[in-house]
Amino acid sequence: MTNQQLQQQIAFVVEIDRLKTVLRQTQLIDASRRENSAEHSWHLAMMVLVLAEYAPAEVDLQHAMHQVLIHDLVEIDAGDTFCYDIAGHHDKALREQQAADRIFGLLPTAAGSRLRQLWDEFEAQATPTARFAASLDRIQPLLHNWQTGGGTWKQHNICRAQVLQRMAPVEAGAPELWPFVLGVVQDCVAAGYLQP
Repeated sequence: MTNQQLQQQIAFVVEIDRLKTVLRQTQLIDASRRENSAEHSWHLAMMVLVLAEYAPAEVDLQHAMHQVLIHDLVEIDAGDTFCYDIAGHHDKALREQQAADRIFGLLPTAAGSRLRQLWDEFEAQATPTARFAASLDRIQPLLHNWQTGGGTWKQHNICRAQVLQRMAPVEAGAPELWPFVLGVVQDCVAAGYLQP
């Protein structure tokens, strides 16, 4: 290890602390405030551990954990784009690609490339592991909205069809969790948390 390598690694570690300042639309389950993106990533890592038994057999759980820990680092530059913000999604991919170039570029080349490959794989959702990780990324805010009595769904007048469209990747990425998702959506409509 060279002194320069360590300096680059420390600079990256210091830089990613900024993820704690990126607020998401999702409220904490106690509804006291909005969650930040670092909290979201930690919560997803815990979901990989706790829900591991529901992962399809071909999923590499350690790889999935790595993906969920780094998947939102690009939000340091690109910000968090609300999943139901149609206009915000027009340039989201470009903003996040540019952010990935800069943020992963802070690391020594080999380490930066390894993390960038994890991020690219998660974004493409072309592997069973990435699809499982992305499924948990969809389920986590569903849980928050369910537990906060509609949370951001009510604030933004979100309807059942929008949520089901957003949740659709779960059916293939974590098929054993799909019936649970459908049940939560049904319960939320019945409770008035979500528009029918």
